[in-house]
Amino acid sequence: MAPVPAVLNPPFLPSKPPYKQMALYYTKPIPTLPFSLTLSFPRLQRRLVIRSSTAINVSLKENLGSLKKRVTDFTSLNYWIVKDYYRLVEAVNALESKIQKLSDDQLSAKTVEFRRRLRQGETLADIQAEAFAVVREAATRKLGMRHFDVQIIGGAVLHDGSIAEMKTGEGKTLVSTLAAYLNALTGEGVHVVTVNDYLAQRDAEWMGRVHRFLGLSVGLIQKGMASKERRSNYRCDITYTNNSELGFDYLRDNLAGNSEQLVMRWPKPFHFAIVDEVDSVLIDEGRNPLLISGEANKDAARYPVAAKVAELLIRGIHYSVELKDNSVELTEEGILLAEMALETKDLWDENDPWARFVMNALKAKEFYRRDVQYIVRNGKALIINELTGRVEEKRRWSEGIHQAVEAKEGLKIQADSVVVAQITYQSLFKLYPKLSGMTGTAKTEEKEFLKMFQVPVIEVPTNLPNIRKDLPIQAFASARGKWEYVRQEVEYMFRQGRPVLVGTTSVENSEYLSDLLKEWRIPHNVLNARPKYATREAEIVAQAGRKHAITISTNMAGRGTDIILGGNPKMLAKEIIENRVLPFLTQEALNAEIDHEIFSQKVLSEIKVGSISSALLAKTALMAKYVGKGEGKSWTYQEAKSIVSDSVEMSHSMDAKELQQLANEQSEMYPLGPTISLAYLSVLKDCEVHCFNEGSEVKRLGGLHVIGTSLHESRRIDNQLRGRAGRQGDPGSTRFMVSLQDEMFQKFNFDTEWAVRLISKITDDETIPIEGDAIVNQLLSLQINAEKYFFGIRKSLVEFDEVLEVQRKHVYDLRQLILTGDDESCSQHVFQYMQAVVDEIVFGNADPLKHPRSWNLSKLLKEFITIGGKLLHEPFVGISEEAFLKSLLQLHESSSINISSFHLPNLPKPPNAFRGIRRKSSSLKRWLAICSDDLTKNGSYRTTTNLLRKYLGDFLIASYLDVIQESGYDDAYIKEIERTVLLKTLDYFWRDHLVNMNRLSSAVNVRSFGHRNPLEEYKIDGCRFFISMLSATRRLTVETLLQYWSSPTESQELFVS
Repeated sequence: MAPVPAVLNPPFLPSKPPYKQMALYYTKPIPTLPFSLTLSFPRLQRRLVIRSSTAINVSLKENLGSLKKRVTDFTSLNYWIVKDYYRLVEAVNALESKIQKLSDDQLSAKTVEFRRRLRQGETLADIQAEAFAVVREAATRKLGMRHFDVQIIGGAVLHDGSIAEMKTGEGKTLVSTLAAYLNALTGEGVHVVTVNDYLAQRDAEWMGRVHRFLGLSVGLIQKGMASKERRSNYRCDITYTNNSELGFDYLRDNLAGNSEQLVMRWPKPFHFAIVDEVDSVLIDEGRNPLLISGEANKDAARYPVAAKVAELLIRGIHYSVELKDNSVELTEEGILLAEMALETKDLWDENDPWARFVMNALKAKEFYRRDVQYIVRNGKALIINELTGRVEEKRRWSEGIHQAVEAKEGLKIQADSVVVAQITYQSLFKLYPKLSGMTGTAKTEEKEFLKMFQVPVIEVPTNLPNIRKDLPIQAFASARGKWEYVRQEVEYMFRQGRPVLVGTTSVENSEYLSDLLKEWRIPHNVLNARPKYATREAEIVAQAGRKHAITISTNMAGRGTDIILGGNPKMLAKEIIENRVLPFLTQEALNAEIDHEIFSQKVLSEIKVGSISSALLAKTALMAKYVGKGEGKSWTYQEAKSIVSDSVEMSHSMDAKELQQLANEQSEMYPLGPTISLAYLSVLKDCEVHCFNEGSEVKRLGGLHVIGTSLHESRRIDNQLRGRAGRQGDPGSTRFMVSLQDEMFQKFNFDTEWAVRLISKITDDETIPIEGDAIVNQLLSLQINAEKYFFGIRKSLVEFDEVLEVQRKHVYDLRQLILTGDDESCSQHVFQYMQAVVDEIVFGNADPLKHPRSWNLSKLLKEFITIGGKLLHEPFVGISEEAFLKSLLQLHESSSINISSFHLPNLPKPPNAFRGIRRKSSSLKRWLAICSDDLTKNGSYRTTTNLLRKYLGDFLIASYLDVIQESGYDDAYIKEIERTVLLKTLDYFWRDHLVNMNRLSSAVNVRSFGHRNPLEEYKIDGCRFFISMLSATRRLTVETLLQYWSSPTESQELFVS
């Protein structure tokens, strides 16, 4: 790397045009304008003002705003809640000196003491202050990080089951250790949930040192882990995982075929969760359900045809679009043209259905844009997470959308899928008895958290005052003018030496701006979903706070790494080690050609390592060369990076003396790992000095400058980007720039053409921004309207999902009872199913209010025989309707009945299968249940009806017990068959039910045109569907079991693989 040029105008940059410091200011909004961006003039009076002329007004506004904020803070409920938490802080601080005197062993032994005290009747509240003091001391010793007082407050907020809003850089990761440790003492398990695998692994290794030092077990769930490894990690005291892995593990456990396949802590898999970036997980991703799908039909050939038809159709003539909810509607002309092209008479013909494919093709054409919603890599369309900017390889859009996108791009069409299990994040996290979360931006959504999750948001004060300057929003008439002004502002900051982070909303926009900066030879880094950039994510973020560093990024939410002014010394030290060692360990080069990478490095100051570090680097390189060549070892690039990463991790858990001792012990085996660790520790000290000095210079220049290139649909997402600047009391500034051609304006159908024409009359220069209070207020009101719209969608989804949530809980609880219950409970389920099937037959054909002569006895008898097949056919085949009626009337006139040996007079006697106390007791319990339930109406023939239920139920169950006894199979095999049939029939009908419920949720919206409430309609029909599903499940289970045991050799492969 070359040293930084002394001048602020590097020779490789073209001469800079005068920086435009002008802006159009408007102060009074026109009240009647329909668009949210209101300009105002006294009779279209306009004034062009130089920014410097408003300095006094701006200063006065800042002072008044600061005073108003202090008064508001003092009168807010949050202020008094935080003030109350300071009592806990005082208690923790009072214990600090006492805890500091403990040896490492004594400190670790505190965990055993706490658990003993909890068993003796103390509560978590009783030991909270001391436990927090212990964690604080452990973190100081193992991490070199002591919890600030405000972090103690954050830990208490989490423990109380609330959301802690803590600004970026305030140490949320360290805060989680307090609540995680305290709640793990109960032994019921704590889940710390992050937004991706990288953060889960980092936190498990980093914060896990504190927990392991204190004697707790720490688990980690990662993509691709085997079931055995997952099971072991879920049984740890504290488990780090990401939200999607957690959700899919829960769904997979509820598809498991036997108890050995379960990985979570059943029967109570959920106890306490700490969710990092909780707003992203529960609100932003809350709209997308987690789905496990299976392959469905064979309509793959229809998608390319529909894509060709979509190309023929013209927007505005053949179809209309609604950007707000991503919907399309065909016009009459469009329907006729599509039917003509497809040679069909009706797009909605059930025998030849084309409508769904055409509509999906139009949605793929209009709403799913390459490099925005997805990228194409290795012949696959991969989804880009709009919140994090990351590629999600395992995720696919449902309902045929993904296949439509593949057809549009000319890719191989993967099979259509059918949902076999689904759950939303809202429903998943409601399963926790206690839920807490951390984020930098949640206060704007506080009402939603309270309404939907009953979780309050507590704003935790910063350790140091926030001195970041949030500059006014600037609006431009055109997108081209906005991007040119962004380029000018980036160049201006670059010449000053200030680091700049530019936030964009898509891969497409980030690369457009990158090309613009390349034209002007402004060195920069790009961070988006493309593989060549994503592989360098940690390195790019580590450099983003250095002097002259320019970083263009898609959404920075969830990146998980703070931008430290002057650079991140740990990441930079690791980078130096990798540059020196990797060429000797692997012949592979990272396949990531980045045009401007070398050029970007030219302006970053060279990190000078000391003589000791140079010697250790040389020694490490020499050893790596020998290990790589002398021993004939060959690693892939990723394997070689893992060797370096493991060595760096080793340096975090061992000091220099221990590493040197380890190196001496392994001297005969060429100790590459300890040698890399020692070199890293030495280089780290040099990097810390360099980064501190450079950071001080960057602070003097004004800190990190953040530029937002578009407003998001939520103020919270904008605040996440703003929060990257001004961490931990650092200086910094932010600026948002929008154009009237931005997607958000189009999405909500705001007509901006009039504003563009108006601005063009004022000035021909499209790079001059319009700013002022009126602009800011109107843009914020637009954002608030967008927030309300999406809140309405989320609220509706939650309300609809609550219906399915109750049904899902019933099915999954039943499934776990079958899966984890003993053999006797499995048989009881079968007997309950048989009695329920008999009850449905009886109630369908007999009315207790009417004389048995009016009952449909022939149909009742026929349905009963059909259930048992040949098992019941022989005993009842000769029974006539008259004989059946005579028996019932004789029963009705009987004065007393011996229930233990009861059967209908003159009808077949049940097989003598109820031998032994257990089976007789089971039969008696069923009779008591029949008598006590309210299924039978109160009438003259209520008792007769109940006795009929008892007789047919006894006959069916006794026949079943008789036939399995005659089969000669042992009990273990019989119970395996019963459990398998119970589970597979339940899964089969549950899958169908999910499909039906998804279709119903779409269909009920149409009923609103008939002035009917869609939610109420969904609840009524959903309940009816669920009852039918359970009934069909019971009937198929009984029929299958009776069929299987009637001829086991013919049915051997029916359900058992």
